[in-house]
Amino acid sequence: MKIDTTLEEQFDNMGDDHISSAEDTPMREDAFALNDKEKIEKIKASVTDILHTLGLDLNDDSLKGTPNRVAKMFVNEIFGGLHPDRKPKASTFDNKYKYGEMLVEKNITLYSTCEHHLLPIVGRAHIAYISCGSVVGLSKMNRIVDYYAKRPQVQERLTIQVVKELQKVLGTEDVACIIDAKHLCVNSRGISDIESSTVTAEYGGKFKEEAVRREFLNFIQLETKF
Repeated sequence: MKIDTTLEEQFDNMGDDHISSAEDTPMREDAFALNDKEKIEKIKASVTDILHTLGLDLNDDSLKGTPNRVAKMFVNEIFGGLHPDRKPKASTFDNKYKYGEMLVEKNITLYSTCEHHLLPIVGRAHIAYISCGSVVGLSKMNRIVDYYAKRPQVQERLTIQVVKELQKVLGTEDVACIIDAKHLCVNSRGISDIESSTVTAEYGGKFKEEAVRREFLNFIQLETKF
């Protein structure tokens, strides 16, 4: 019992200290043995049990549909990025206009979920790459961020996953990503610090050079007005 209690405390501390255990999202081998409809039914039953345990009256009109709504949201929306079939197809094109400078897509809206407390992560992602002969559609970068964000996450892993995916798509190491986000597991519980945000960065290839990295940072600080 004492060992179990110690392990539980260690796992709790890991969550509060925002520690990631793996670069890839931890998935079981049988993760897709159930189809989406079957998963929704199982999650619906689990949410019903949680709400019942909390003492809520699920016969109330406001709560009656909550288990089904939550289950569908988990499978189809906020954790939809767990399924590889939802991975965006990022077609590339020849860089026929020979654009040789960095391309920056900044202020990409990001909604994710902290894997330690299942509370929202809300922020912005900034991505840059330098073409080695291929370019990718601008919206595909937003879709890649959205795909990896829609799963239980830690921000460090999300940042790395976005960079690695774009490196694979573009066939170049010259990719960078910075994410600045608020974590409601910090803002709304625990220390309850509503002002703090978390910034993570991953630099590949030429972006490891000080001058190139500085240029990227200068670009994302530009104020855009329309």
